[in-house]
Amino acid sequence: MTIPAGHEAGRLRIRWFGRLPYAEAWDLQKAFWEGRVGGRSSDDYLLLLEHPHTYTVGRNGDGSNLLIEEDDLPAIGAEMHHVDRGGDITYHGPGQLVGYPVFTVPRLPKGFDMVGHVRRIEEAIIGVLGDLGVEAWAEDGLTGVWTHRGKIAAIGVRVARGTSMHGFAINVEPDLEYFGRIVPCGIADREVTSLSEVLGRAVSLEEVVDAVGPRIAAAFGHDETEVQLGAFARGAGREPFAVDAMVAAGVFSGRNANEVPITINGLLPDEPVRPEWMRIKADISSDGYRGLRRLMRKKELNTVCEEAGCPNIYECWSQGTGTLMLLGDKCTRACAFCDVQTGRPGEVDIEEPLRAAEAVAAMELKHAVLTSVNRDDLDDGGSEVFADTISRIRELVPDCDVEVLIPDFKGDLEALETVMLAKPAVLNHNTETVLRLQRDVRTAANYGRSLALLARAKWINPAATVKSGLIVGMGETEAEIISTLADLRAVGVDLVTIGQYLRPTPRHRPVHRYVHPDEFGRYAAEGEVLGLSHVESGPLVRSSYHARESLENALQ
Repeated sequence: MTIPAGHEAGRLRIRWFGRLPYAEAWDLQKAFWEGRVGGRSSDDYLLLLEHPHTYTVGRNGDGSNLLIEEDDLPAIGAEMHHVDRGGDITYHGPGQLVGYPVFTVPRLPKGFDMVGHVRRIEEAIIGVLGDLGVEAWAEDGLTGVWTHRGKIAAIGVRVARGTSMHGFAINVEPDLEYFGRIVPCGIADREVTSLSEVLGRAVSLEEVVDAVGPRIAAAFGHDETEVQLGAFARGAGREPFAVDAMVAAGVFSGRNANEVPITINGLLPDEPVRPEWMRIKADISSDGYRGLRRLMRKKELNTVCEEAGCPNIYECWSQGTGTLMLLGDKCTRACAFCDVQTGRPGEVDIEEPLRAAEAVAAMELKHAVLTSVNRDDLDDGGSEVFADTISRIRELVPDCDVEVLIPDFKGDLEALETVMLAKPAVLNHNTETVLRLQRDVRTAANYGRSLALLARAKWINPAATVKSGLIVGMGETEAEIISTLADLRAVGVDLVTIGQYLRPTPRHRPVHRYVHPDEFGRYAAEGEVLGLSHVESGPLVRSSYHARESLENALQ
């Protein structure tokens, strides 16, 4: 199929996010759609992922083709969403590859080429299946892709303001029993099949993802593609993810503390020597440093400066600034770069917000930064404590801007709303690293979830500055960092910090490289080209480093 004349296909950015709940993925694609139509991004995006068990009902359906009671869905681990795509009811779940092309759609004399858009998706899927040894075709009067065993791929799209949303679902190796609980796409007399069923062998999502990108690019006329893939599930015989191996070794919990890897001159095997620009002078004698330390101990407060071993602690504390860490000093997660201890957190201290506000008042701060450990043990993830602390600071220091650096709250929208409705001046949530390294570096986190959270924060309070942070030197490439900046800009982030990874202990992830200051300069320049309000980029930069100055630069 040819693309209508006059259509110019720009760059195609392809992302594999892994598994993500449907509601978060829906908001994620809306954020990319909004970025495309609003001019934050000039690129098309193909978002690839899989969902937990989910039924979606399009505009042509009314839910009557669900063959069980909706109240019974939780019993089979499923949920249902009414969405704004075309079509009737369909199923998404583990073992199914879902693709959301956020593409500009060619304009025809009588409107946008929606039919052609669907036909190009069909063409690409047929090509993918052919590459994998399956004969497939489209059928007149029916949307989707078919094989001799039945329907293998569903398609449902929406085009608004010349840009597409929703897309396709290829049955790779799903549990087909879930299709038996619906009339798939409202077609009662046709079977549904899967790639593994047709081929008679196990098929991985990785195989299909590898084939989908080139076929979609060809069908839509994209000559330039840029691909970032998250991790795929690791099977038997493969090395565990680095962070999983570290968890098993007790790195974060203090277990086996005497089993420390051997270092030579402070370096692990193959680690680079720390360059001159990373030399940090420790000045513990200044009045500002000692005074702030005394204040934190008096108020029984934790600081991320101490718990995470921040290299800027002497500079910042000497100037009377620090980042308060709420909700204790034990984290329910473990990340390969972080020195905060993992363990069972204590009870929530209901007086902590007031003591934090008193500390901010005592320091006479104009810009206060609050963060916390992950508290996955709490129903609200600790969001009420964040909100209460913001309110307490406002009561005691009305002219102080409050910046919060929050965890992902496991994707809980209500928890995020609790924080945002307290109206922090800055909402910061760190993406930490590039998509490829997320699973190797972070536990229980997801790149797509982080992007969705950042977009949601901006929607809840458009007046707030939305910020994210990256650490470099963990194995990423320069091109991957620039691609991550493009993603952050596309979903509505205003401000980004980028700094060098420093290994906290010999048991943590090794330093892969020390990034030269010139490269940090290129990140700042590239962020400006992409349209980010400000990129604070340098070897010693951390999330809250020069936080007030960064905000002022972003608002200029």
